[in-house]
Amino acid sequence: MSRPSVAVVAFDRISPFHLAVPSVVFGDVHPSVPRFDFSVCAAEPGPLSTTVGFTVSVAHGLEVLGTADIVIVPSWRDPAEQPPQPLLAALVAAFQRRAQVVGLCLGAYVLAEAGLLDGRRATTHWAYVPDFRRRYPQVEVDADVLYVEDGNIVTSAGTAAGLDCCLHLLRQRYGADCANRVARRLVVPPHRQGGQAQYIEQPVPDTAQDSRLAELMDWVRAHLAVAHTLDSLAARSLMSRRTFTRRFHQLTGSTVGQWLLGERLAFAQRLLESTDQPIDTIAALAGFGSAVSLRHHFRRAFAVSPTNWRQTFRGP
Repeated sequence: MSRPSVAVVAFDRISPFHLAVPSVVFGDVHPSVPRFDFSVCAAEPGPLSTTVGFTVSVAHGLEVLGTADIVIVPSWRDPAEQPPQPLLAALVAAFQRRAQVVGLCLGAYVLAEAGLLDGRRATTHWAYVPDFRRRYPQVEVDADVLYVEDGNIVTSAGTAAGLDCCLHLLRQRYGADCANRVARRLVVPPHRQGGQAQYIEQPVPDTAQDSRLAELMDWVRAHLAVAHTLDSLAARSLMSRRTFTRRFHQLTGSTVGQWLLGERLAFAQRLLESTDQPIDTIAALAGFGSAVSLRHHFRRAFAVSPTNWRQTFRGP
């Protein structure tokens, strides 16, 4: 069976980081991970300049988008600038033949200009969401996610969220184990829960209270089957309910309930991907209490059932 192919679109004044994200996930050789046929193509004649002063020479043109299984627009240089018409036409053609078309960060603007996001859910860098909504009212923008998949269209939030999105695409093609191996090599989490990382007000502990909270969060992750309450967690942290709630939000950017649900969903995902445990057992181990509750929250968060998730990442 032939290897899946990935084509990344480069353009003048591209950010090296945005170009590097899909390149390192799909183009680099990772031990014990199947390869992709990987290529970078130019949206316009080169050599192409970068935002940091060096140039990039690209061997391929837009013709490679005609056969790629995954087409990635890693960003765009200026949301106010109309992308080249040949690029838009090539993206539409790729979409029509059922290739997976991906817009990372400001790449969502390019997909929107091509009309591929009309009537779909999408996301982009949080700082550009108001402008994106104004310019593309026909797109349902979700500003509080790392990436969105709607049919064969995928968009991601800003900067580092492109890495989350690419690992998700790798996981779809080759399974959770392969994605986890690549994530470990890149020293990043294989799957982050929650919204855009830019919303976090204090990403690391900086006080004694925050250190206690960090320890509490580690303890909760190890005891997700326990029925936690706001009062019980506040008491374990030696804080009043009000102080605990305020400090927790400052540290994580979310409520206790939102964080706990995210951790339980992430644990359920790992069990679905890596074990043969029945759904009832996974629901109990993750703290949902019942399979009905797990299915409700899982479908609400990921738009698929736990069984479908397991089949996607492990096979029937």
